Order: sequence, then C-alpha cells, then structure tokens
Amino acid sequence: MPSKRKIGARTKLRDHFLANLGKIMGSEELRTVAGGITEWARRVRELRNEEGFQILTNNDRSDLKPGQYLLENPKPKPAFERAVSKETRAYVLDRNGYTCQMCGAVAGEPHPFDQNRKTRLHMGHIVDKSMGGADEPSNIRAICSVCNEGAANLTLDRPSARKLKIQVRRASGADQLELLDWLVTKYPKQARKLAKD
Repeated sequence: MPSKRKIGARTKLRDHFLANLGKIMGSEELRTVAGGITEWARRVRELRNEEGFQILTNNDRSDLKPGQYLLENPKPKPAFERAVSKETRAYVLDRNGYTCQMCGAVAGEPHPFDQNRKTRLHMGHIVDKSMGGADEPSNIRAICSVCNEGAANLTLDRPSARKLKIQVRRASGADQLELLDWLVTKYPKQARKLAKD
C-alpha cells in the first residue's frame, strides 16, 4: 500500500492562489486553506520572498484592505534565498534579550495581544531583503510572529519617550499600574533609588 504524503501549508496555499488567480482572498480563508495553522501568513511571505510569487496586499495596492491578498500573475519572478545563520540568530536573540523589538513580548510567554498563543520569535529584517537589506546583525532584530505577520516591508522607528507617555496616559489606571509593576521589576536599582529620593 503506497504511503500518503502529507501536503504542507505552503504547498496548499500555493495551489489555492494558483487556482484562484485574480480573486481577492481574506486572512480567514487562507488560514483555513493552510490547515488552521497560526503561521499561515509566514508561509504566504515565503511564497512571495522565496518562490517569487507576486502576492499583493494593501502595502502593494491601495484598493486592497488589510488582511486581503491577491495573486494576478501565475508566473513567479526570480526570488532570493532567505537564510540567517544560526550564529547570527543566536547573537541577535541574545542582544535583543529574547524580546520582540516591536511589541516587547518575551519568548515562551503568552503573547500580550493573543493570550492563547505563546510568543515565538523570528528574525526580522529592519530593511527588508526585497529592498536591498542584508543578513547582517545590524539589519536584523528579534520580532514575534504576531508583529511579523503585519510587518512586511515596513521599517518602524522605536517610539520616543514622549509618544510612550502619551500612550500610557491613554491607558486605563489598571494597565498603568501593571506597566509600573513591570518597570519596577525590570529596573529594580533605579526604582529603589527613586523611592529614596
């Protein structure tokens, strides 16, 4: 009896895009096609970046809404390999404190925006390879899968202290106290010094 070969999410997504050329598809449809896996968006990016399929999003066309995807041409363009060495990955994770540099989520802990999902960190290019960025540590940061799903080809600056204060002021009192507890835990020496003054 011949063994059944398991079809991966990337292959399922590729086949679905090719069978639905010109059709705008939403995230839920693609998640279902990929077998319900949480990393379906990463597989779509792999189809774009590693296989060269020109899958369009709202970053490419203003008439597409966030979470909508479209493949118009079945012929892929030449693509490049995306490979960060194990050494670079280890260095970047250590340098970034095993913390997402966009939202602050910590590897292995429940994600702050999705409590049903543990935080997984990936290597995110600051200047994307498609825009000429290199696989050098200075161009790579740790980024969680949730932020990575929405970060395609974006370069986000770290928020200034002023912007952070504005966001904190907008938060509820309970959230402000939770932030204070976190800051005291993260900076115990400074907190003790402030308490003495």
